[in-house]
Amino acid sequence: MSAFIDKMRRRAGRYLDVRPVTIRPPRGVLSLSFDDIPRSAWTEAGPILAQHGIKATYYVCGGLSGGRNLDLPQFEVEDLQTLHAAGHEVGCHTYGHVSTLGLSPAELEADLGRNAAWVAERLDGHEMRTFAYPFGDCALRAKPVIDRRFLCGRGVRDGINAGRADRNLLQAIGLESRRLPGYDLEKLVQDTADAHGWLIAYGHDVSDSPTPYGCRPEDIDRLIGLAKAAGLDILPVGAAWARAAR
Repeated sequence: MSAFIDKMRRRAGRYLDVRPVTIRPPRGVLSLSFDDIPRSAWTEAGPILAQHGIKATYYVCGGLSGGRNLDLPQFEVEDLQTLHAAGHEVGCHTYGHVSTLGLSPAELEADLGRNAAWVAERLDGHEMRTFAYPFGDCALRAKPVIDRRFLCGRGVRDGINAGRADRNLLQAIGLESRRLPGYDLEKLVQDTADAHGWLIAYGHDVSDSPTPYGCRPEDIDRLIGLAKAAGLDILPVGAAWARAAR
């Protein structure tokens, strides 16, 4: 029964209380993002991003710092400070890596406040402007909370953001070994260019033997190459929002 209820809650979050925004950048945009920040998302992906001269968005949960998730080492505070100093965006992913489906608005506010304070203390007062839902779970009652606190929220439903979109539940594609074989990346990138849309990709760990939720270094390199060949701008989520949203 609980699985059915959660399914209905996800559907309500997807289809109700849509807060529309028009996505129409001057030309297509790609944003790369990493959720949770397994340590390899910085140590392995960071050099690839630097080689291409682009910035990504790292969605941080303060409660995961220095620990393990999916049996993988997570980021250390020094990693977060280094990637922030390098110009990458740090966005919010809750403090406790919790699904919004099980939180009241007050509980979600408290968790987001805790994460905001944790990040600000370690990044010289940095204020996170964008949000990604843990597990992609967007509860209907969470959307007004996200709308008050952030420019936009990102889910995990496949698709390109073009034309009318929900500012609190933007679509994305998974840079994940379990999802990548099902995508036609060339077409997705070209469709983004043709539609003057915004393609957001999210991943987790990065290694030659990734988890089902992670990808290989060459997967990142390939997507960046396709985006550059198609003439897409490659920007962190916050900068892309400023460029794309009308």
